[in-house]
Amino acid sequence: MSAALNGLAIGVIGAGAWGTALAQMLASDGRAVALWAREPDLAATINATRRNPTYLPGATLAETITATSDLAAMAALPVLLWVTPAQFLGSVLSGLPHYAGDLVLCAKGIEAGTGRLMAEVARAAAPAAQVAVLSGPTFAHEVAAGLPTAVTLACSGGDAQWQRLAPTIARPTFRPYYSADVIGAEIGGAVKNVLAIACGVVEGLGLGQNARAALISRGFAEMQRFGLAMGAQAETLAGLSGLGDLVLTCSSSSSRNFSLGKALGEGQTASAALAGRATVAEGAYTAPVLADLARQKGIAMPLVDAVVTLVQGQAPARDVVASLLARPLRAERPLG
Repeated sequence: MSAALNGLAIGVIGAGAWGTALAQMLASDGRAVALWAREPDLAATINATRRNPTYLPGATLAETITATSDLAAMAALPVLLWVTPAQFLGSVLSGLPHYAGDLVLCAKGIEAGTGRLMAEVARAAAPAAQVAVLSGPTFAHEVAAGLPTAVTLACSGGDAQWQRLAPTIARPTFRPYYSADVIGAEIGGAVKNVLAIACGVVEGLGLGQNARAALISRGFAEMQRFGLAMGAQAETLAGLSGLGDLVLTCSSSSSRNFSLGKALGEGQTASAALAGRATVAEGAYTAPVLADLARQKGIAMPLVDAVVTLVQGQAPARDVVASLLARPLRAERPLG
């Protein structure tokens, strides 16, 4: 299989819904793309049928996508989009410790147990790689279908890396915008996953659109407080990878995190709602570590704390909402 990857310029690590959609988008102009799947059977199915029935059913994949389960073979590619779930990034990337190309991180989360953002995890596992972050309002099925999408591409290597990556990743319906703020792009994606669970709870409880709008607004204030304390730029948090992604994932059951919250709001236990899912709701794993980091920095994030209470099964959704509504009245401040 490694011979089949000779001469390719770009690969995608992770054949879940988002990784498969990115591979499909990259192949939309006829360019060859390598797609790594952890399961050999899934790689074989994609190559034989042009389908990924487990993670992206309904999409017919381009003939120029080559699937493989040979991770070592991907090391020869100069650009890798890394799309494994956030909690597995370090363990999978440890299989390519000497990778020295452009490593574009597409998973959104914070590593449980360490509190590290994905770029920190990547630099520790593959120190020679040039790290970038791709984040923004993206549903996999829409990207795979070629619907217009805009994202943030935050480059640790500055303008030189952007000049390499932009023409490799951009397509007529997939438009990246440049940023040098890797921390901001990462925090926006991680925090919005947690807030999307909260918005799903609002939907599951039938609390209405007023409540959803209020939650998005107050959740954005929490994102800003945390992001600025971590060194993010306010412009990044107000852009595609922050506010843009927050609005999308807090508004549709197509979001895995939103659908998890909806199930919690409808009365399912956290263990039942998380069990048997083919895809990962990253917010459930990010919420506790995000709350811990916020406490360490003295940052108030009551909505994040409420999500932790829910995903850890400490109280039913209606009680958690009642507790939030009973908080002391106060002035509204842009970051308060």
